[in-house]
Amino acid sequence: MFHPIANIEDAQTLAQAIVNTIVEPFLVLDEKFHVLAASRSFYQTFKVDPEQTHGALLYALGDGQWDIPALRLLLETIIPEKTAMDGFEVDYDFPNIGRRTMLLNARKVLYDHSSAITILLAFNDITARRVIEKEKAELLGRTEELLRQKDVLLREMEHRVANSLQIIASILLLKARSVTSEETRQHLRDAHQRVLSVAEVQRHLHTEAGLDEIDVGSYLPKLCSSLASSMVGDAQPIAVKVTAQGGRMDSQKAVSLGLIVTELVLNAIKYAFPREKAAALIHVSYETNGSDWKLTVSDNGIGKPTGAAPTTGLGTAIVEALVKQLEARVDVISDSNGTSVSVTRATFTSRIPRAA
Repeated sequence: MFHPIANIEDAQTLAQAIVNTIVEPFLVLDEKFHVLAASRSFYQTFKVDPEQTHGALLYALGDGQWDIPALRLLLETIIPEKTAMDGFEVDYDFPNIGRRTMLLNARKVLYDHSSAITILLAFNDITARRVIEKEKAELLGRTEELLRQKDVLLREMEHRVANSLQIIASILLLKARSVTSEETRQHLRDAHQRVLSVAEVQRHLHTEAGLDEIDVGSYLPKLCSSLASSMVGDAQPIAVKVTAQGGRMDSQKAVSLGLIVTELVLNAIKYAFPREKAAALIHVSYETNGSDWKLTVSDNGIGKPTGAAPTTGLGTAIVEALVKQLEARVDVISDSNGTSVSVTRATFTSRIPRAA
């Protein structure tokens, strides 16, 4: 139950008290847009004199400076049709306070026993919010431009690195053809293949959508195909087969993995088939299990003779260093059926058979 108000003066006092408690600037207008009441926050915000405001035409306030086209549109066109409007944005150089962006909320009040109309008008100053939004938009634009420039620089760097690797590989190959020492020639060819393996990763970094990771499942077949085409001779045809599960790897680790594959495949091509062998095969497999993985390079060559000394060449040292870098372990099985070298990260049981 509402407490009864004794007379009209008490009702007006109560109404003005309610208006004054509203934090936002607030006006009560009659149907001709004269100010019937204004909140204390309206006077404080817009710095206007109460005596010159109460009863005055809204458009006439401040020597006509409140004759704002957007405000006229709201009061004279929109409100008569809709009776209410929320969030009507006005950007205007208001008298006494300067440029402000305001959201206007308006309500048309109709009475049951009177033809009079009252309009309630509230102002919400969102100038600071719009400034922040503009600054955020500008910052986002600058960030996107910096990212675009970064992408361009990365692509340019990749292009230059790829060209440099190709030049180095070509120089090594030319040197290998010009030297008289067969041992030196072989070392230069090996170095040439190592550079090509890095270049293959670089090409993947250039073509993949993301620069941080590459797809090992598509990378290894291309790398092995390149090795086979350049290193397998006509005297002893050797098939290089790749079985690689899909999986992505950090680009830095992929470089190490590619170098390991290069070393192991080159070693198999050079030493596993000293004599002609029908159906000579090198099988490269890559399996994943969650974050664990296993790389195996096996061949069906001669294997190592029983009691043979462990290999201690440059290739072996490179593989051991790279395996340690990948926090993996290396296992070698060599018998009359051939040689299998496995590089495993964590515990992994292979499901792919050796080359046979």
